[in-house]
Amino acid sequence: MKIASIDIGTNAIKSKIFETSPSSISFIGGIRSPIRLGEEVFKNGYLSDAKLKELVKTIKKYQKTFRNEGIELYEIVATSALRNSNNSEDARRYLENKINHPVRIISGLEEAKLISYHPKAQSNINKIYVDAGGGSTECYIYENGKHSIQSFQLGAVRLMLKKDKKSEWKRMNKWLAEQENIDTLIGLGGNIKAFLNINKSKKMSSKDFIKNAKNLKGLNIDEKIKKYNFSEDRADVIDYAMIIFERIINQLKIKEIRSTKWGVSDSIAVKTFNELYSKKISIYKD
Repeated sequence: MKIASIDIGTNAIKSKIFETSPSSISFIGGIRSPIRLGEEVFKNGYLSDAKLKELVKTIKKYQKTFRNEGIELYEIVATSALRNSNNSEDARRYLENKINHPVRIISGLEEAKLISYHPKAQSNINKIYVDAGGGSTECYIYENGKHSIQSFQLGAVRLMLKKDKKSEWKRMNKWLAEQENIDTLIGLGGNIKAFLNINKSKKMSSKDFIKNAKNLKGLNIDEKIKKYNFSEDRADVIDYAMIIFERIINQLKIKEIRSTKWGVSDSIAVKTFNELYSKKISIYKD
């Protein structure tokens, strides 16, 4: 049985499709649409009718793909941009009515806890998982049977638009200061994955990370696109994502940096998979 998930993010909308059985879940394919909801929210405080119509049009395309794939079961979640918008509830209701499907706006802490669905999140010690998105950054640590999670209003699009606050940086620094014996950072999201890819690395020392981030910052947007074949919505924000990662790396004295393809859409799909085969939900046919 195929299932799917949709992540309405700050910088892009992402969907992933999976094949499942009672004992397995396998990734089939994904879709990404660079609709930057965060730009309107962080500049104006709300989502415009035009942007919401664009969002509806995009989700309907995903739904058409799902129908063609025979997918009936999928969940849609929204993160930082929608939860920070002054018209978030009106926007959610409008979207739900247009697409005839529930949309769940999740909190930053729930977004951080979703990282626990990563298959290795609870088997690794001395590691921090960091998802630096467009509007917020979520952190997850599993140590001695305890989940440590936190979410900060610091994201690549937010930084690019100069909408980050010193108080939030201080709050992150304070939380990081409470963490001990963390030597490896595993980054989630397209920016860290793209950064390691252009440097032809699966893992990187903190020294090399900081050096390579500085070199990347020395290129303008057009140069990034031409040299690394970045999309424009990657080229203009990647430096700001690296600033967030670098701050965490320096504070925790991280030795090694890696990335993972895992994201919110993966976690939501695995959550749905667990619920489906534990009989918490079922699909009824007329």
